[in-house]
Amino acid sequence: MAESKKIMISLPDNLLREIDDIVSNEKTNRSEFIRKAMNMYIREKSKIERKEKMKNGYQEMATINLSIAETGLSTDTSSLKNYETKIAECE
Repeated sequence: MAESKKIMISLPDNLLREIDDIVSNEKTNRSEFIRKAMNMYIREKSKIERKEKMKNGYQEMATINLSIAETGLSTDTSSLKNYETKIAECE
């Protein structure tokens, strides 16, 4: 493990009791519990941020794809009208 630094934190009594119960059941210590909790928090926060970025990217791509589809539809409609006009002129 990398070099460790000591920090001091304040916790409400009820939270500390819950942590102590978990630590006792898992045969570990407060420091290990806090390290794991902090790592878990960082991982979950990172997942949430990635999901938000993906959501924003998909929404941006939806706007771009809609624009492309509308342009294609407009071009297809115009081409169809020109084709029908030429066919009508041949009759």
